[in-house]
Amino acid sequence: MPIPQVKALTFDVFGTVVDWRGSIIKEGEVFSRSHHIQADWAAFADRWRAGYAPSMNEVRTGTLPWMTIDQLHRRVLDRLLEEFKITGLTEADKEHLNRIWHRLHPWPDSVDGLTRLKKKYIVATLSNGNVALLTNMAKFGGLPWDVILSAELAKHYKPDPEAYLTAASLLGLRPWEVMMVAAHKNDLHAAAKTGMRTAFVERPLEFGPDRKVDVSREESIDVHGKDFVDLAHQLGT
Repeated sequence: MPIPQVKALTFDVFGTVVDWRGSIIKEGEVFSRSHHIQADWAAFADRWRAGYAPSMNEVRTGTLPWMTIDQLHRRVLDRLLEEFKITGLTEADKEHLNRIWHRLHPWPDSVDGLTRLKKKYIVATLSNGNVALLTNMAKFGGLPWDVILSAELAKHYKPDPEAYLTAASLLGLRPWEVMMVAAHKNDLHAAAKTGMRTAFVERPLEFGPDRKVDVSREESIDVHGKDFVDLAHQLGT
C-alpha cells in the first residue's frame, strides 16, 4: 500500500537502476577487439568498482579535496591499466573507457518501473555519481527522471547525512516525505537515520552470478520489492 506523506522517490543508481558490471564487461570486450588487447574485463570491472568506496572515503575524510565520481573513476582506472598491463592507449582511449560509466545499461525492469512510479511520485536520482554522468546515463538508457540529484550538489558523498538532507531540501520536502530506493541496505540505513522512508529492491546479479547478495527482508525497511515493477505495484501505481 502507498505510504502516507511520501511524495518523492530518490534512487541509488549504480547497481540499483543500472547494471554496471555487465555494461563494463560488454564495452570492455568491444574495446579489446577494436584495440587488439587482452584483458579479463569481469575482473577489471570488479576491481574498478572495488576502488569506488575507498576513493570516496578519501574525499569524505579530507585526504583528497572534493572530486567528482568521474575524477575518482579516472584515478582508479589509471591504476588498473597498469595493474592489468594494458598499454599503448591514447588519452582519448582512456577518456572513452572512463566514460563507460556514462553508458551503463538499465536493468530490464528499470524503465518500465520508473515510468509507472512517475505517474504518482516525483522520481529522482540520489547517487554519488556526478550530475553530468547521471544526465548522460539517463539519455543513453532512456531513464525517465523528473530531476537529477547528486551527492555533488551537497559536496558530501553518501552515506554522509548531508547528501540525503540536501536532496530532500532541493525537492522542497521534509525527509519523511521522501523514500530512498536502493539495492544496498547500508544506503537505506543511512537514509533512514535522516528521517527518510526506505525501499529495498533486489538485484541478486549485481556482482555477477557467482557472488551471493543479501536480499533478505528487514523489518526496519519500509518496502521490499523484487524489482521496480513490483515496487510500483506495492506503492499503488
